Amino acid sequence: MDSNTSNTLVPKLRFPGFIGNWKEVSFGELYEKHNVKNDLSFGVDKIISVANMYFKSDAAVGDEDYLRSYNIFRLGDIAYEGNKSANYVYGRFVENTIGDGIVSHVFDVYSPISPNHCINYWKYAINYERIMRPVLEKSTIKSTMMNNLISKDFLKQKILVPPTLAEQEKIASCLSELDDQIISQGQKVDALKEKKKCLMQQLFPQPGELTPRLRFSGFTGEWNYVNGNELFIPISNKNHNSDLPILALTQDHGAVPRDLINYKVIVSDKSVAGYKVVEVDDFIISLRSFQGGIEYSRYKGLCSPAYIVLRKKRKNLSSDFYRIYFKSFNYIQDLNKKLEGIRDGKMISYQQFSEIKLPMPTIPEQQKIAKCLSALDDTITSESNKLKVLKEYKKGMMQQLFPEPLK
Repeated sequence: MDSNTSNTLVPKLRFPGFIGNWKEVSFGELYEKHNVKNDLSFGVDKIISVANMYFKSDAAVGDEDYLRSYNIFRLGDIAYEGNKSANYVYGRFVENTIGDGIVSHVFDVYSPISPNHCINYWKYAINYERIMRPVLEKSTIKSTMMNNLISKDFLKQKILVPPTLAEQEKIASCLSELDDQIISQGQKVDALKEKKKCLMQQLFPQPGELTPRLRFSGFTGEWNYVNGNELFIPISNKNHNSDLPILALTQDHGAVPRDLINYKVIVSDKSVAGYKVVEVDDFIISLRSFQGGIEYSRYKGLCSPAYIVLRKKRKNLSSDFYRIYFKSFNYIQDLNKKLEGIRDGKMISYQQFSEIKLPMPTIPEQQKIAKCLSALDDTITSESNKLKVLKEYKKGMMQQLFPEPLK
């Protein structure tokens, strides 16, 4: 690739053999709104999932009038999906790359009118946040429907276009290859998470059972079960100078300093004075019980007085064993049975925690299980980081392959 840093309408990074300025056009010169209702040419087997771009084999639509309300969605068309995600701050456009079909009437359909149109190129150009932020911000503010885009604003939005179809195809090919790597890596991460889930079901006894179905060599006999208060006690230490980091409770990383995850919440010095001290190796009962409810801390810091800090009563217990067990499906199910609903949240008291029986195999078996599952956790973290790097690399490539929009 060639690097170009001039002020002309060219990207900073360009494939060899392509020259000339890109041109500025409006989306209205490339697409037209094309909401054409289904005349029953397409049946249930041709309903397309916009979110994931596939034909819904399990779609269930009741009557013909309902099918007639669907919009025809042809190969190369685009539709706006307003459901936000971590990767799409304001929603996203989705291009039909799988074939002619129909989509729900909540999606506006736009069809290409330009002859120099590369399928796959526009799914990148049209979702490039630096270009689309103005029109999507405006639509997000004005729209009351999740998938309702203000068409006139979208069609007036300017975009820079390569001078040739060949360059469009080259950019699309490069980014598609990156997408394939991202998808493959994502599938690898998902497979590892599923492996861990299945392994946990085997290494911990199932409801009504006292021995796990999969056991390491040398361990026999039934597991003991004791109430939670026999293993953990509540700690409410507020003796601090407010100089410790405030901890945020996360699903993936447990209790971590807010600064490490860029989690900004303004709290007054007076309120921090009432926060509890959390030591390394403590557990914290959070309010988000539907996600797990109990988080482990590898950091010393402060947490809100609304949380309950737990400390092991026996030093030789394996923290990793219970850190993992508290995230198991069976334990979360037990926890949810003890909940008291408070508005839209959930509150777990120490008393409720204490009433739930916890497994207590021998210390060596705790350590063996913890070592196995912790190693798998490390692998998942490593592969997840690779996925994150690939996504960041793609983001950087898009910033290089598309010119800066004109002011």
